[in-house]
Amino acid sequence: MKKKEGRAAVVVLGDIGRSPRMQYHALSLATQANLEVDIVAYGGSDPHSALLENQSIHIHTMRQWPGKDGVLPKLFRPLMLLLKPLVQFVMLLWFLCVKIKAPDVFIVQNPPSVPTLVAVKWASWLRHSSVIIDWHNFGYTLLALSLGRSSRFVSVYHWVELHFGKMANGSLCVTKAMQHELEQVWGIKATVLYDQPPEFFRPAQLEEKHKLFCRIKKDMFRSNSPLDCISYGITSNDMQDPNTTLFTNLIGEDYHLKQNRPALIVSSTSWTPDEDFGILLEAAVMYDRRVAALLNENDSNGDEVLWKAIDEGKTFSYPRLLFVITGKGPEKEKYEEKIKKLNLKRVAFRTMWLSPEDYPLLLGSADLGVCLHTSSSGLDLPMKVVDMFGCGLPVCAVSYSCITELVQVEKNGLLFSSSSELADELMMLFKGFPDENKALETLRNGVLEMGQSARWANEWEAHAKPLISKASSLSLCSL
Repeated sequence: MKKKEGRAAVVVLGDIGRSPRMQYHALSLATQANLEVDIVAYGGSDPHSALLENQSIHIHTMRQWPGKDGVLPKLFRPLMLLLKPLVQFVMLLWFLCVKIKAPDVFIVQNPPSVPTLVAVKWASWLRHSSVIIDWHNFGYTLLALSLGRSSRFVSVYHWVELHFGKMANGSLCVTKAMQHELEQVWGIKATVLYDQPPEFFRPAQLEEKHKLFCRIKKDMFRSNSPLDCISYGITSNDMQDPNTTLFTNLIGEDYHLKQNRPALIVSSTSWTPDEDFGILLEAAVMYDRRVAALLNENDSNGDEVLWKAIDEGKTFSYPRLLFVITGKGPEKEKYEEKIKKLNLKRVAFRTMWLSPEDYPLLLGSADLGVCLHTSSSGLDLPMKVVDMFGCGLPVCAVSYSCITELVQVEKNGLLFSSSSELADELMMLFKGFPDENKALETLRNGVLEMGQSARWANEWEAHAKPLISKASSLSLCSL
């Protein structure tokens, strides 16, 4: 085995399993820069198996602050806003200065900025290391979503983020728009490192799709869920049969897609206020009603007449839509209750959390991705779209200032600003599904053409590695 050339520490004040970009940094540091890597982060969700299997990557899990601040009386919340970062600061310093070996360079995710940037800078002084900040967004803009821009806490947070951001030895950021903002307004020079999918994000083979759909049958058809256009007609034998799924059949040794299968639409969300999930629900209702009107369906016949016809193999010019929503977050239960009350004929929703290995397979098996991300700063890009593109999946995304750095309209996706626009796009893309939907096929081909050379390893080698090598040499010179 080739001797390691140094050491790096990746710092995330968050769940490492839900921080894909920082996972990819760790993998590249270990495999492309030939460094020993310590990850200091919270636990919660499992990281990708590639990290766990790499002997050069060592994960150090901190204890997470209890997530029950919202139930405290309003009088005590300012105290918690001060106490929480203080406790986190001490814990971070303990891990960065005592628990791990001294690195040549710290690579820290921002946001959160407080107390992360402060703790990492102090640790770098004590351990004679360099610091590189990877700017995913601006922390003060996220805090302002809950406290308001005029809050004194937001002003202090902004000052800390600016002051300690300037003290880093190097910076990476996710868009050209953010690079411009950092340089012109903050006085910080940053290198753009676009999010790109790693190799395990790719279109799924038909056999892989079938096996995935077999594994997630229990999530698709929960026994305590209301009957809908997806679960109608499903028997216990169907649940146990390894040769059939909602989308595929195994006949002999050959796998086949079902002709009357629903269109599979995937959306990944953190269930937070910067993603208005209500837009998707409204668009689903509009699609359901518009299709019923176009097909002159009589509402008095009841939903089960339609579901029975579909179960017996009948096809329609507009398919059923199955939205699979992945992710964890604070507003999940609220929206799950709203979904139960929609009473839709040909649209269904499923929420689930997939393993890091199955999530790329789901994206690679889907027909369309939907992104509801609206940036708090207007300067970051949703990594979920990058992952979708890596799997050959076209995307409909909420329009905002810099999203066109990623989504090229009518080439790899479409943009929308309202639920009505999203409903229009669903109607246009899925008319004639699965065989006669040329618009969707055009977008898919565009994604595949544009994504052939766009991979994380190439992007990291060209833009991050030189910056990290330079920062590491600075720390060695200071010893």
